[in-house]
Amino acid sequence: MITRAELIKKYVEFFKSKNHHHLPSASLIPENDPTLLFINAGMVPLVPYLLGQKHPLGKRLVDIQKCIRTIDIDEVGDTYHHTFFEMMGNWSLGDYFKEEAIKMTFEFHNKILKIPLEKYAVTVFGGDKRFPEIPKDKESFDIWLLLGIPKERIAYMPEGVLEAEDNWWGPAGEIGPCGPSTEQFLWRGKDKAPKKFDPKDNNWVEIGNDVLMQYVKDKNRKYVLANQKNVDFGGGVERTLCILNGFEDNYLIDVWQPIIKEIEKLSGKKYNGNEKSMRIIADHIKASVFILGDDHQIKPSNNSQGYIIRRLIRRAIRYGKKLGIKENFTSRVAKVIIPIYVDYTELQRNHKFIVEQLDEEENKFNQTLEKGLKMFEKIAQDKIVTGKEAFLLFQSYGFPIEMTEELAEEKGLTVDLEEYNQEFKKHQDLSRTSSAGMFKSGLADDSEATKKLHTATHLLNEALRTVLKDKNLKQKGSNITPERLRFDFSFPRKLTDEEIKETEKLVNEKIKQGLNVHRVEVPLEQAMKSGAQAEFGTKYPEMVSVYTVEDSKNSSKWFSKEICTGPHVSNTRELGKFKILKEESSASGIRRIKAVLE
Repeated sequence: MITRAELIKKYVEFFKSKNHHHLPSASLIPENDPTLLFINAGMVPLVPYLLGQKHPLGKRLVDIQKCIRTIDIDEVGDTYHHTFFEMMGNWSLGDYFKEEAIKMTFEFHNKILKIPLEKYAVTVFGGDKRFPEIPKDKESFDIWLLLGIPKERIAYMPEGVLEAEDNWWGPAGEIGPCGPSTEQFLWRGKDKAPKKFDPKDNNWVEIGNDVLMQYVKDKNRKYVLANQKNVDFGGGVERTLCILNGFEDNYLIDVWQPIIKEIEKLSGKKYNGNEKSMRIIADHIKASVFILGDDHQIKPSNNSQGYIIRRLIRRAIRYGKKLGIKENFTSRVAKVIIPIYVDYTELQRNHKFIVEQLDEEENKFNQTLEKGLKMFEKIAQDKIVTGKEAFLLFQSYGFPIEMTEELAEEKGLTVDLEEYNQEFKKHQDLSRTSSAGMFKSGLADDSEATKKLHTATHLLNEALRTVLKDKNLKQKGSNITPERLRFDFSFPRKLTDEEIKETEKLVNEKIKQGLNVHRVEVPLEQAMKSGAQAEFGTKYPEMVSVYTVEDSKNSSKWFSKEICTGPHVSNTRELGKFKILKEESSASGIRRIKAVLE
């Protein structure tokens, strides 16, 4: 069996032999990106260098980056989803490109990891008729052919959808570097691999992906060839280990087995037959250990990264109860996890903090868990859990909304998320920004004055994006009273006096133009695809309200479009004169504006 330590050593040493400099893993907490809660991919810490900034270690880099991915928390429990994972990564920052990158990837897979050619297949970018400036990636196709991969094992993907997940990456925001990718697959089926590669066959499992950043999407939404072409390879450590060892369950590899065995000991039950509960406990406590073990020392809380820790710990505790574990167990599992990762010295350094925080959170939740479950049983007599009931479970019993949703799903019930969000905004902001502090969110009341300021906030949001020429600028929270508005947004520096004046001027221009404000109800996915702005970190229901402030020159276009619960005025001329009172820092990477209508 190949172990984590052996795989990592083989990978790093191979790329060091190809003149790559080895980088230590960055912190899980992003240093310069307020739009992210955690580092969720190996390339995130390298974004400035992918954009052209010179890296102090040169143009060839290799690392093993620890990552947290929160979008998959509800999927954890199957054989392969993880909240915490490690990503093998190697980069060329304007140095080598397609041919050398593909050759090195293949050499590592074929020569170092001994993956036989008969079990190997790849995909390459298939192009898109709507974007003739980006042809299908025949160059990569031909390189794989020259390496000995049969043409039947090379698939052009996707079929006619640019910017889909398959074989196209980026840009990360509205503009920036992007390009095709070529993914590598290993056959894990028990039968001989078929001659022709079918990417839809689940017996073919992706083990790596070379992103070939040869384009830049410019402000005119055109794709132009990049001056600096980059390569970004990514491969999951856990997935690669699972496949190389012939398993179909990631939790059978060496970095999971000691944790699973400890949970078996605590529960008196075997893994077989209790896989889902044990996987969730193992995954969630491991992720919590790494977040708590980071030198930022973030504690469980009801906002930002702290909310994610709380959600993970409490979900693990609930599944521990389902397994019949009666005593406190989270810190006992943590003490098994820390020695597995001796190369992450921060875990040893922060060992005491990790254990203390797990114990404190478990004690806190245990005091209300049983009462909360009994209350849920009473609530669950109806077919729907109302938003007010869901908020009661959160406020009085500490149930994260995701836990209430999961409990409801187990009984075939639904939760009124829209009403929950409204209740939540009335009482407490569950902000998931990178701010260390908390700020109230939403509307204090539904008065005419508040309604006007709410509409003005939408104008301000778009005006800032326009004046600062930053389409990645995101709302990070707001608080509106009848007297004033307060608006927090992601931006790395103090605004100049000129920028403040220009922003104020643009908002007042839109007010004077008498723009109509429209509201429609649409599915969330449709709203996001239409370009509607959303508040970062907010959990929206499946159907949302979208408020559009039309463009003065063309009613079929808009100046502002946002997902919002309202209310708003029907025309901007109702607002009066807009004035910015103050612009200041709210937190690292977060600016705050206070403004009034006169």
